[in-house]
Amino acid sequence: MDEINIMQQTITEKAKQKFVELYGNIPIVVRSPGRINIIGEHTDYNEGFVLPAAIDKAAYFAISLRDDDDIHLMALDLNETFSVSINDLKPVGDINWPNYILGAVAQFKKKGISLKGFNAVLTSDVPIGAGLSSSAAVECATVFALNELLHANFEKLEMVKMAQKAEHEYAGVMCGIMDQFASMMGKKDHVIKLDCRSLEYTYVPFKLEGIKILLLDTNVKHSLASSEYNTRRKECNQAVMWIKEHEPKVNSLRDVTEVMLNKYVLPKDKLIDMRSRFVVQEINRLEAGCEDLRKDDIKALGKKMFETHDGLSNMYGVSCKELDYLVDFVRDNDAVIGARMMGGGFGGCVINLVKETEINKLIEVIKPAYEHEMKLPLTYYIASIENGTEII
Repeated sequence: MDEINIMQQTITEKAKQKFVELYGNIPIVVRSPGRINIIGEHTDYNEGFVLPAAIDKAAYFAISLRDDDDIHLMALDLNETFSVSINDLKPVGDINWPNYILGAVAQFKKKGISLKGFNAVLTSDVPIGAGLSSSAAVECATVFALNELLHANFEKLEMVKMAQKAEHEYAGVMCGIMDQFASMMGKKDHVIKLDCRSLEYTYVPFKLEGIKILLLDTNVKHSLASSEYNTRRKECNQAVMWIKEHEPKVNSLRDVTEVMLNKYVLPKDKLIDMRSRFVVQEINRLEAGCEDLRKDDIKALGKKMFETHDGLSNMYGVSCKELDYLVDFVRDNDAVIGARMMGGGFGGCVINLVKETEINKLIEVIKPAYEHEMKLPLTYYIASIENGTEII
């Protein structure tokens, strides 16, 4: 049995054990992974393409139905419990984590599925606030588990949309569909080229011979991320509206060219031009990056990752000094094929493609340098690409 399976088994047993101790019966356990995104950042809500993959860090949701209308939740890692009746479902103000579960439950109610109460224990090894979509993992786990137990027979794509709505309605973050899609639909050793407009997708092989994914966590938590995220959406929408006045067929930045930006946005507002120009360039960069993968030209893809980071930092304005420091540190290192900040921004992780034999050497140098310079701990994770949401 490989290391990943052993780890999954250990976490599953821990969740089951706690569940039996609390509720006295045997649950089903659903594993739903966090995700990385190789390239294509902030393109999802602009109807562009993204290139995510599910990883070996996941939320584990142990659950069984009750005979009444009560929902009893336990967050094992936080040692917190929460209870509510199905009839009183609404977002919770004072603590955050139940919202990801309750938001998912609410989607079944909205679709007219006859709900039952349930007991659940949640545990996760997806780092929170690292830009690895810990919330999407929980939403997908909940939707998948209830779909199974309530015999609702929703297709995976429908469950992805339900999990996304949970985030919109209960967590108040107007996220695109990428996080939930990658968590639910992931495939081992493949990235997903997802068209965020049509939701058509193809799996692109991503077997990294002698290269590993190294995630460096800045340990800066995104206090700005939600509000700035919603601001960026508005800025992108404004650019589209200005262009649409002249080009009626344009419905999102997916339809926009840099020529259009030069004509209709740049003269009006330099900031909005810069924000939307990043997205237009990033959509083109992703298309070219997929070609690199098909040709097995990982070096060319790595170069594009650095370009993405520079765009996110200088044009889209969602980086921070800690993220920039980590990317600049590895920029001229031959062992690092590509690096960029990942996720919403203002903290979280830098994703690096690193030659496997050089990872320890890199960590030995970068960790003390970062900690000395930024006065923050540097946490790291070595990730592999795994399957999406499934029953263990």
